[in-house]
Amino acid sequence: MTAGETAPVASGAVSAAEAMAFAANGGLLLDVREDHEWDAGHAPEARHIPMSQLGDRIGELSADESMLVICHSGARSQQVTTALNDAGYSALNVVGGMVAWQLAGGAVTESGSQPSQA
Repeated sequence: MTAGETAPVASGAVSAAEAMAFAANGGLLLDVREDHEWDAGHAPEARHIPMSQLGDRIGELSADESMLVICHSGARSQQVTTALNDAGYSALNVVGGMVAWQLAGGAVTESGSQPSQA
């Protein structure tokens, strides 16, 4: 692999660079990390619904809207992606999560910034 190339991404997933382009164009980036992780830094465009609250807050998402799901490293977001797709939503996992997002140069907002609302 040469500089500038990205690693291949599994089916049902996108790279951090692809996620940044998707979010920049108004696509839904769903951050499923817990509140303390969100407060430590998140993508400015992201909507925050912690994985632990998703069952209670699923109505905040539209089954008609495609979304990318992100967490710290990609493991929790993969679980959420699978659950959302099984429930009739259209979701893709961001491989590498916020770690990959930051390594790819993605913007991060810190502190207790309020999550964007649906």
